[in-house]
Amino acid sequence: MPLRAKVASSVSRTAAALSRAAGRGDGSVIGGWIGLKIDPDLLAHLAAGRAIALISGTNGKTTTTRLTSAAVGVLGPVATNSFGANMPTGHTSALAKAGSTPYAVLEVDEHYLAQVLEATEPKVVALLNLSRDQLDRAKEVSMMAQLWRAALVRHPSIRVVANADDPMVVWAVTPPTHPGGQVVAGPSVTWFSAGQRWQDDSWVCPECGSPIARAEDQWWCSGCPLQRPTPHWVVEDDGVVDPYGNWHKITLQLPGRVNLGNAATALAVAAEFGVRPTDAVGRLGTVASIAGRYAQVVRDGRNIRLLLAKNPASWLEAFDMADHAPTLLSINARDPDGLDTSWLYDVDFAPLRGRQVLITGDRAYDLAVRLDVNGVPFRHVHTFTDAIAATPPGRLEVIANYTAFQDIRAELDRVN
Repeated sequence: MPLRAKVASSVSRTAAALSRAAGRGDGSVIGGWIGLKIDPDLLAHLAAGRAIALISGTNGKTTTTRLTSAAVGVLGPVATNSFGANMPTGHTSALAKAGSTPYAVLEVDEHYLAQVLEATEPKVVALLNLSRDQLDRAKEVSMMAQLWRAALVRHPSIRVVANADDPMVVWAVTPPTHPGGQVVAGPSVTWFSAGQRWQDDSWVCPECGSPIARAEDQWWCSGCPLQRPTPHWVVEDDGVVDPYGNWHKITLQLPGRVNLGNAATALAVAAEFGVRPTDAVGRLGTVASIAGRYAQVVRDGRNIRLLLAKNPASWLEAFDMADHAPTLLSINARDPDGLDTSWLYDVDFAPLRGRQVLITGDRAYDLAVRLDVNGVPFRHVHTFTDAIAATPPGRLEVIANYTAFQDIRAELDRVN
């Protein structure tokens, strides 16, 4: 690297270490921020010479990145932003901290994908899904798909691993057609199928505006040729079928069928690096918790499991993961969460009927109104400690959005 980049990288590592030592966080943002101030091209310098995979989408990025890192780790050391700092500052900090690893797997916020593509020139990009998120400040879903499409057209040599079940992702990966009928060159694509439980953001074709029709696991546009492509990797029962028709049993410590889909994506990305599924599947089972997500803690006779849910699609998956047990819901509306809680009305809370439900958080009353509309009985508690006292010994499921999740993690860390 140029001398300036070497100095910036060294200062980045030092700043991150000081942040951790001072208890001000893991340093995954401040280190990169300072490094980029010294050398604006530091991310590109740190990425040079590495085989890189980028993982992007609205939901599942952090988990899929962790699983992919484990799978690619068959080949050697892997740099990754394992704490979820998924913007260029986080990528810079992660690569600086890792040193000269041959491989990197980076989670990328969907809004920053085009910028990170330019800086890192990755070997492969995995596109998971697109759905509504943080309505007060995030881009509308079809606009996000347009930005992805424009970015991929500028990088036709990149290999893409994409979700065949999401019409928005399929359209974003499909090269546009010029008015004269000439198709623009696009990237090579490996398709995976993991199902799409949340479909409320893909009823209308992004190409022509006609309704999207569905039957079983297929979908197609009723007005143009856009349709579900044939997937190469498919979740089947409790395993994954690879492009050669071989079935691989997946044994995960992570709950829910959605994580089988994340595992399929990880295997597909690792295969682009030359990793055989038979070598990678065992490593997927070593992943137990990702930045506190899915973590289980025992306190006062309660086995507490933490699930992060930030938007309608992820709440739907969280209900699928949670056991039929007392459940605490916590909602905040601070800056990292998005200030608009109207998305609660897009979530069907009916699966919670019949279990003990408690609510807390800064916006617990918004949640109370929503649950009342859905006919779900609940009890409001002011603190996490009150929630524990209000539930019997045994399993306690906790589902929370970003800052509410971090508040509860901090409370558990203080006690344990």
